[in-house]
Amino acid sequence: MAKSKSFTVSGLEIALLEKNNSDFLSLTDIARYKDTEHTDSIIQNWMRNRNTIELLGFWETIYNADFKPLEFEGFRKQAGLNSFVMTPKKWIDTTSAIGIVSKPGRYGGTFAHKDIALEFASWISIEFKLYVIKEFQRLKEEENSKLNLEWNLQRTISKINYRIHTDAIKENLIPHQISKLQASSVYANEADLLNVALFGITAKDWREQNKGRNGNICDYASLEQLVVLSNLESINALLIEKGLTQSQRLLELNKVAIIQMKSLINNSSIKLLK
Repeated sequence: MAKSKSFTVSGLEIALLEKNNSDFLSLTDIARYKDTEHTDSIIQNWMRNRNTIELLGFWETIYNADFKPLEFEGFRKQAGLNSFVMTPKKWIDTTSAIGIVSKPGRYGGTFAHKDIALEFASWISIEFKLYVIKEFQRLKEEENSKLNLEWNLQRTISKINYRIHTDAIKENLIPHQISKLQASSVYANEADLLNVALFGITAKDWREQNKGRNGNICDYASLEQLVVLSNLESINALLIEKGLTQSQRLLELNKVAIIQMKSLINNSSIKLLK
């Protein structure tokens, strides 16, 4: 497994894994706050508690459609007994749990969804849990700030490409000596060509389906979509100059949009694991 992101609490590095758009914190690293040598034993002792089993079971019941409630009830009845032993692997394999993840390898260990991990941190130390929350929130705020910066940068690039796009329309598609209203209609048609190629919907139809929202379709686009839209504007300008019809360009632009979105999404998924 590639090394995950991390943040530091009281001099202790805690690995962070993103899985299914959720944050998972390393229980192994959190356990080191109590004992650096016997992290597995600490996690197992925590999982022997009845309160812990109920927490894990109730969390899975809410978020996991494939969770096995009968197996959970069996563990719930045994929890707290001297003979009861529980490990992350046993919990996952028996109940099909998704809130805890066991990763082998150099950068592996036991990870848990942040809801669960913070409860484990509280069991380790209330004071330590508060520091974990503080540093985790700081990390997420930094990530959001960076994402907003990238998003705004991409919007700026899109505006530049939009000018290139409209210049190509003006020079190649708009006849001389027509009204401004006629010209704006051509621009709008070409903008919708890009909207349909990427989003599968025109600006007008999007507004009809999102009457409670302010702004336009691009204001709600992802960073990946804005990157592709910027590229489509440049490509459409070239296709216009080559003399392709609007229907021909729509088919070509849609193919490009699909390929580029798949590539960006796959690369984003890989990046999150680094």
